[in-house]
Amino acid sequence: QFLMANKLDTAMWISRLFTVYCSALFVLPLLGLHEAASFYQRALLANALTSALRLHQRLPHFQLSRAFLAQALLEDSCHYLLYSLIFVNSYPVTMSIFPVLLFSLLHAATYTKKVLDARSSNSLPFLRNLLEKLNANQQNILKFIACNEIFLMPATVFMLFSGQGSLLQPFIYYRFLTLRYSSRRNPYCRTLFTELRIVVEHLITKPACPVFVRRLCLSGISFISRLAPTVA
Repeated sequence: QFLMANKLDTAMWISRLFTVYCSALFVLPLLGLHEAASFYQRALLANALTSALRLHQRLPHFQLSRAFLAQALLEDSCHYLLYSLIFVNSYPVTMSIFPVLLFSLLHAATYTKKVLDARSSNSLPFLRNLLEKLNANQQNILKFIACNEIFLMPATVFMLFSGQGSLLQPFIYYRFLTLRYSSRRNPYCRTLFTELRIVVEHLITKPACPVFVRRLCLSGISFISRLAPTVA
């Protein structure tokens, strides 16, 4: 009754569980490398479906207007719909599947707990314990996802020069990264950029750091800072 009363949430729960299943079979290619590539695409397509459903839930009344598009781009679900479209037809990259896998796992765990609560307050204690441990590590998981989002930017450039990516991919991914940096709901991308800058600045101020490395890092920090969008 709980599942039927929340059909859209249940559909997203099922698609997230399927995303976790496909992502796991890509990361751990138990059925062979050829099958792993197909599971990579299935995971991203399932994530695109979940993101589209979530976006519809957040913005139910679609309008073909600039204002609606601007509002949609503020939603995290729109960001990951774009993310899925960026990588779904690209060369499989293990690094790109982790954000999809971990976000799906976190959201699926939250809804699974609701399903268990609707069934009984004491049902499946072992599963409840696992869900609690996952929830306790949520902040670390979100930081890890943000780290993946950041380091995928140079990875897309590397893929371009190695012949495994398209010319447009780095530019579209840069747009995705600016959306994540400006996210209202998830500040972890901004936080990781700040933390990485502090770490690099701390390392290059040490006397053992060569002058040319210091200058190169400062130039890189200045360049990335200019590219960063302004956040309200």
